[in-house]
Amino acid sequence: MWQRTARKGESQTNLRDPEKGEKQMKNLKKNLKAVNRELKALTTKTEKIVKAVEKLEKAQATQKRKAPVRKAKKVAKRKAPAKAPAKAPAKGTARRKAPERKTTRGKGAATATDRVLSIIKKSKKGVDVPTLIKKTKFEDKKVRNIVFRAFKQGKIKRKAKGVYA
Repeated sequence: MWQRTARKGESQTNLRDPEKGEKQMKNLKKNLKAVNRELKALTTKTEKIVKAVEKLEKAQATQKRKAPVRKAKKVAKRKAPAKAPAKAPAKGTARRKAPERKTTRGKGAATATDRVLSIIKKSKKGVDVPTLIKKTKFEDKKVRNIVFRAFKQGKIKRKAKGVYA
């Protein structure tokens, strides 16, 4: 068996006594095994947390894709059949008429995107965003979002930096 010299603060008796050395080795092995178990538990916990975060990111991404596209729909009025006469409401209960929906667009009016695209199509040299803001009187953010979306969809092309045609 090999022997080493004592380190600073270590007594010579610990190194030469085989029983104490074996006990120390057993204690070290126990401690290492305990640390190993704890590390494994921590890795499984972190993997679970990573999976949960990925699920949340996917859910948020799908919500972002679905949420922004909302357009007002025109409501078609239906005529009631002439065969059956309408019944009068019972005494004490009065029926309320549903309020008529107001549409934001008239018959000839177009969406904000249509307005911006028509201005861009009419220009021969191309239009920049500040010009679009002046002509449409929309807010800066709204115009930039419309231009970005139209560019991604391939409806318009970028002639130069900030100029669209």
